[in-house]
Amino acid sequence: MYQIVPVAPGEQQMAGGPGGSPLKKKLAHEGRPLVMAGMLGCVLVLAAVVAWCYYSVSLRKAHLLKTELLDLNKDGFIIRNQAGAVIFTMAFRSGALDLDSCSKEGNFLSCTQSDSGKLNFFIQTVHPKDTVMCYRVRWEELQHKHSVEHAMTYNESHWYGGAEMATQYWPIRIQGEEEPRPFITSDVYSNRNAFGGILERYWLSSNATAIKINDSVPFHLGWSEKNSTLRFQARYQDSSFKPQEGQQALPELSYRVCVGSDVTSIHKYMVRRYFEKPIKVPSPEVFKQPVWSTWALHKTAVTQEKLLHYASDITKHGFTCSHLELDDRYTADYGEFDFDPQKFPNVSGMFDKLREDGFQVTLWTHPFINYDSINFGVAVEKGLFVREPSGELPALVRWWNGIGGILDFTNPDAREWYSSHLRMLKSRYDVTSFKFDAGETSYLPRQFSTLIPLSDPSTFSRRYTEMAVPFSERAELRVGYQSQNISCFFRIIDRDSVWGYELGLKSIIPTVLTISILGYQFILPDMIGGNAYPNRTTGGFNDKSGLPDRELYIRWLELSAFMPAMQFSIPPWAYDNEVIQIAQKFTELHETLVAPRVLELAGEVLDTGDPIIRPLWWIANDDEAAYKIDSQFLIGDDLMVAPVLEPGKQERDIYLPAGRWRSYKGEHFDKGPMYLTDYPVDLDEIAFFTWVH
Repeated sequence: MYQIVPVAPGEQQMAGGPGGSPLKKKLAHEGRPLVMAGMLGCVLVLAAVVAWCYYSVSLRKAHLLKTELLDLNKDGFIIRNQAGAVIFTMAFRSGALDLDSCSKEGNFLSCTQSDSGKLNFFIQTVHPKDTVMCYRVRWEELQHKHSVEHAMTYNESHWYGGAEMATQYWPIRIQGEEEPRPFITSDVYSNRNAFGGILERYWLSSNATAIKINDSVPFHLGWSEKNSTLRFQARYQDSSFKPQEGQQALPELSYRVCVGSDVTSIHKYMVRRYFEKPIKVPSPEVFKQPVWSTWALHKTAVTQEKLLHYASDITKHGFTCSHLELDDRYTADYGEFDFDPQKFPNVSGMFDKLREDGFQVTLWTHPFINYDSINFGVAVEKGLFVREPSGELPALVRWWNGIGGILDFTNPDAREWYSSHLRMLKSRYDVTSFKFDAGETSYLPRQFSTLIPLSDPSTFSRRYTEMAVPFSERAELRVGYQSQNISCFFRIIDRDSVWGYELGLKSIIPTVLTISILGYQFILPDMIGGNAYPNRTTGGFNDKSGLPDRELYIRWLELSAFMPAMQFSIPPWAYDNEVIQIAQKFTELHETLVAPRVLELAGEVLDTGDPIIRPLWWIANDDEAAYKIDSQFLIGDDLMVAPVLEPGKQERDIYLPAGRWRSYKGEHFDKGPMYLTDYPVDLDEIAFFTWVH
């Protein structure tokens, strides 16, 4: 039987209404936290699943963007050494990668999209040998974009290479802010801020890292002192670079970064891989005995009488001569190939006399034909000049001796015409060889055309260096670009008669070390004492002597005696007997001590490309001090030279790397590395040390 329970007023709705019974309400009230907890648990589980998925994707993406010690991100990449330290950093300055477009297959990491459009980007790992790891990098724009720029950070390391500069430091110093500009050969004597006549797209760091920019890149170089970066840029717009015929002007920046166990071994690898070697050693006599030039002594006022008198004085004062170099203005006009009859009235007799006295003669030459030369019309008629962009008219150029045309060395007819005149001089007068001056792209018109189009203007310099090949035994060049196989002497650009780093005495060692690292080993360090221009010299001109400072001349002479070759112009007898005696002492020391070692190393260059003149870090690549020394150098591994390069000094600080060394005075040092502070070096001395095995 059922029981009727009385309902109190107001309870009917609770009892029978939608709210349900009090029991149900109680149960519902108590169940809410459980539901909430369950829901929260579900959310947490879901979040954990999402986080795990995201983490897994991130992990896969991070793994994807790593390849053999290299980590890629959207803004650049870093390379680590085996110990995990960052040794190379490159930032993408002109765009960021879309990492979702990236994929990896084996050792090939590629991306197809940046924040500004489609591209072809890849990094490929190459493992050429156990101690070397290389990375091929390419960023190629596939849509219209003005430039591609990557910025390399110094990472507290020391960098070397690049180009001959007017103000040369070793290692490279980044000074100021420089927008990227075409990395092409220029005359730094006339434009002190340009890149020099000898350059290569190659840099090397104390972190055992090297970078080589590909030949195909329209390459511009800038830098930032504030950010400690070198700025590598590829662009065609507002540039002297042109795309290959039939190709769009889409910039591509490609290069190879290689990492080794130490700086010396990675450099040896890069040189063997990327630089051609000379095919022969030039004349041993030029390594042994000084070249005597007329330039600094007589400038353009040289005559037959002055040349014969100069030769007579060389003999009279007891000096030897590898050859006598007749410099500027032996012709009536620039662009002619015979002697000015007023200045040289009996050329055949002059050459007979010089031969009789044991002199060989080389002549100055250049790629210009001035508009007032009889050969200007001939070259126009034959189409031998570099032309205006339309190709219709020859382009006029301004150089330091006037205005004229510049021969187009991409044109076989121009090459043969020029060579035939040099051969004529050689056969008619028994001329030994030639000093090939100029050749820098800075002497090309701003806009120009050549018979064979030049996508890279510096190829013009390369074509000019090839003109020296038939005369290479004693030939002299001052430009070099991909020209390491030209077996000539490469002369560093003219020096001012000053002490400092801007084309002065202190610049010689940094410049020689730099072009040695770039693969040019048969080096002529220009004339002892410099050019002796009145407004660019230290001392001398107050007393109307017209000579560089006497002390500067002596210290310059001592340094030159330990270079691969010596070159005089201002003669020692222009000063006094003491200078003559010092010059005789050091030319003899060069011939007996330095030249035999240099010639031995020159023979090795044909196989290895290794420098003859070496930085101290070559034998001390774990020595931080050795990376910064710019006033000492090695000849091979076992002869170290420390010249005095400061005025008024008869002492200097000398750094000896670890090892056993014997000084030129007979002292022994075997507790290195060490500094010898205030080491005494008299005015008629240069400090040098030999490695004791």
